[in-house]
Amino acid sequence: MADELLRPTITANVDLSVRPWRLMSQAYVAFFGGVLAVTLIAFLNARRLGLDASRQRQILAVGVVALVVSAAVVVFLTDDDASSGLRVATRIVAVVCCLAQLRIQRPMDRAFQLRGTDYKSLWGPGIAAVIGLGLVELVLLAALAVAW
Repeated sequence: MADELLRPTITANVDLSVRPWRLMSQAYVAFFGGVLAVTLIAFLNARRLGLDASRQRQILAVGVVALVVSAAVVVFLTDDDASSGLRVATRIVAVVCCLAQLRIQRPMDRAFQLRGTDYKSLWGPGIAAVIGLGLVELVLLAALAVAW
């Protein structure tokens, strides 16, 4: 279009048949599943929202940094016999990771909200990510704690 005024502000480059998940539902996945689970869910949701490839890579980079921080927390807190403190610390890292990933997704989520379409349920994928990737992260961090 030649006239800038008549150009649509919300582009329709997103497949509307694939609905995204609510952003705040990802916080539950972060709390119960950890960094790996929330990173996978955030990455898949970013694709559903139609975020560009650079934003998707930012989500993955935040996840990698948070996994390294979780590993550092495990290494530094395994000397103490406070396993509950270790669990709380890794949960905090996962939730902070989730908040950073939500911030990356928020602009396109607002555009999705303006369309007036309902969100898709995160129950199935969220539980699968919590169980599957939560166990993988637990094994990785436990192996790191034993090796250190």
